[in-house]
Amino acid sequence: MAIFSVYFKCGQIRYSIPEEMRKGLFVGDVAKDLGLDIRRLVSGRARLVIDDKGILVVNERMDRERLCGDVTPCSFSFELILENPMELHRITVEVLDINDHAPVFPSNEPIRFEVSELAAIGVQFPLQTAEDLDVGQNALKDYVLSPNDHFILKQHANPDGSKNVEMVLQKPIDREQRPDLHLKLIAVDGGSPQKSGSVNIEVTVLDANDNVPVFNQTVYKATVVENTVKGTSVITVNATDADSGPNGLITYSLSKTKGSAADIFSIDDGAATIYVSGEIDFEKQKKYEVRVEAKDQGGLIGTTKVIVDVIDINDNAPVISVMSFSSPLLENAPIGTTVAILNIKDADADKNGQIKCSVDGKLPFTIKSSLTNYYNLVLDQELDRESVPDFNITIKATDFGSPPLSASTELHLKISDVNDNAPLFDRSSYSAHIMENNPPGYSIFAVSARDSDWNQNSRISYFLEDTQVGGNPVSAYVSLNSQTGVLSAIRSFDYEQIKQFQLLVKAQDGGSPPLSSNVTVKILIQDQNDNPPQVLYPVQTGGSVVAEMVPRSADVGYLVTKVVAVDVDSGQNAWLSYKLQKATDRALFEVGSQNGEIRTIRQVTDKDAVKQRLTVIVEDNGQPSRSATVIVNVAVADSFPEVLSEFTDFPHDKEYNDNLTFYLVLALAVVSFLFITCLVVIISVKIYRWRQSRILYHSNLPVIPYYPPRYSDTLGTGTLPHVYNYEVCRTTDSRKSDNKFGGAGGQNVLIMDPSSTGTMQRIQSEKSILDEPDSPIEVNSLVHGHPCQRFYIQ
Repeated sequence: MAIFSVYFKCGQIRYSIPEEMRKGLFVGDVAKDLGLDIRRLVSGRARLVIDDKGILVVNERMDRERLCGDVTPCSFSFELILENPMELHRITVEVLDINDHAPVFPSNEPIRFEVSELAAIGVQFPLQTAEDLDVGQNALKDYVLSPNDHFILKQHANPDGSKNVEMVLQKPIDREQRPDLHLKLIAVDGGSPQKSGSVNIEVTVLDANDNVPVFNQTVYKATVVENTVKGTSVITVNATDADSGPNGLITYSLSKTKGSAADIFSIDDGAATIYVSGEIDFEKQKKYEVRVEAKDQGGLIGTTKVIVDVIDINDNAPVISVMSFSSPLLENAPIGTTVAILNIKDADADKNGQIKCSVDGKLPFTIKSSLTNYYNLVLDQELDRESVPDFNITIKATDFGSPPLSASTELHLKISDVNDNAPLFDRSSYSAHIMENNPPGYSIFAVSARDSDWNQNSRISYFLEDTQVGGNPVSAYVSLNSQTGVLSAIRSFDYEQIKQFQLLVKAQDGGSPPLSSNVTVKILIQDQNDNPPQVLYPVQTGGSVVAEMVPRSADVGYLVTKVVAVDVDSGQNAWLSYKLQKATDRALFEVGSQNGEIRTIRQVTDKDAVKQRLTVIVEDNGQPSRSATVIVNVAVADSFPEVLSEFTDFPHDKEYNDNLTFYLVLALAVVSFLFITCLVVIISVKIYRWRQSRILYHSNLPVIPYYPPRYSDTLGTGTLPHVYNYEVCRTTDSRKSDNKFGGAGGQNVLIMDPSSTGTMQRIQSEKSILDEPDSPIEVNSLVHGHPCQRFYIQ
């Protein structure tokens, strides 16, 4: 039974096994000898011919002679590669020789010699040497010549361990007694059991040639460069023969020697020049030994040895093999991480076989040497997948020959993503506009963020941060689509109630842990022309007739009064223009389109009617525009009695009496219609008044107050049963200074019975209350420096 030995040192194991072991025979426990756990072999995806318990076994029959030839010791190595983390171990197996080959001679043909009967004692006859493929103790050990009376066997040891065999004549031969001899040369090895091989020797005795050719050198040395073309001369040898005539003529030949030298070289049999006749490869054989024979015509042979050294040239490029490669690689992999393990070999020798390995380009990787012929591709800089998602790594290996040869291989390394980037909005803040009175669910705006990460780490969701708008949560105003980032209005907005508000949107990715960022969104409500102008002056009372007095002596451009109106809308929706729609005498008055001032456009005459009725329309600049209408009553008179007599005559009462029958018939015709619509009209009026009051309540515009009469007076004949209120104020011409305010005017009260022809009395009541220089409303017609009259008749 064969004995196995195990060596363990520095992560390497060495096993010795005999050749010709049958398949499946136990070699060694790799896991145990390396000090590794079986689970480590499995988790590290160990790559070697091992069974599932980490036992090294013979996978196929091994022939040492086929694996190593005559090289001793015969060994080969396996590399055990483990991953996660990567480890590299070397296992060396030495194949021990067994005596499975017998010595064999190059030819089965007999060795033939012609020996002169005058051959001197001691003449040597070189014999073919046998070849035994075994090595060591099992190699060729000895030669034995069959017993005879004339020849003995002499052996010479060579430096390489082989032997040269010569048959030496020890007793002259008498051709007449014995013309030929039949001998046998036996080659035996040192194995147990011993094996042998033999070849026959036939000796023919000749006459009269008693000198052998002699070479001038015992050993010749030459050199030849590998890959030398066929036909190139290597060296010329020389031999001489002391005989004369035909017995002195020499021919040269190469004896059949061990190995393939006879196939590589040839010799010119006449000139003794050795030529290259085969392929010379330094990587296959570094030295050749050629035996040259010089033979004369008498059959005597002289021999010499030619040693040819092969000179290496750089004819082999490095060979790169990728043993392991980790792709994809996490972008946060630490510096020093092994990415790949490479095996690089060069069959040349010395400098031609020395290799330098590098990575092409400026890449974050470097090459580090590991075991013999092994190199590690190592990460030496931090990675960022968002900058470079993958790498094409070209690894180049170059030898030190002249010229140098190189080889390269390319690895495509993908970088896997890590959630290291928060979402980024495309703007630092957003502003969005929405028209008031929008329908609920209206899409206002869409925020957008991007994430440089990949796949799940770049999936963004949007959320509304919990903030307050006017004391209410922001979610009561808008909603946010978490997938698209679209902001939608939950309710309809009213510009007059809220003009703008801010909200905070968060973008969060799908990484673990998630990353997020915030952005501010300002929502601006745009005004819509949804409010008509509101007339602040003159105040329209229910049953009262408000009149402005113009003296008949008024000049052209006389300021009668000023219509003051406001619009709670903004921008151009609040730009107001004034227009005279109807007038008793359109040739007498005009209205300023921008300031609402009513002025005379000609001289007032005595022919002008006392009672003038003007209808002024106030229109905003919205699209479509809205308007309001105000009735301005003007009294053209120089005295109050004239005014009172005109305004106390109510022609509509007379007209009413004259048309009473018409109205009764009309009432009967529409009573059914009124019955159905009265409720609708009442409700509409109530809603309209409530809306108007709300608009005025929420607006920031000042309101000119109305003061009811505060006193009554008595005449000599007693107290007047009705109260007539009028006011006299001082004014300056607004065309000269619209913002000038004069001194306090007075309010006058006229008390009279409409059915009597009584007189009126002026009573100074109170100071004007409209002296507000900071008010945004023009009230120039109310308090100015020139006299004007305004009165209320009830």
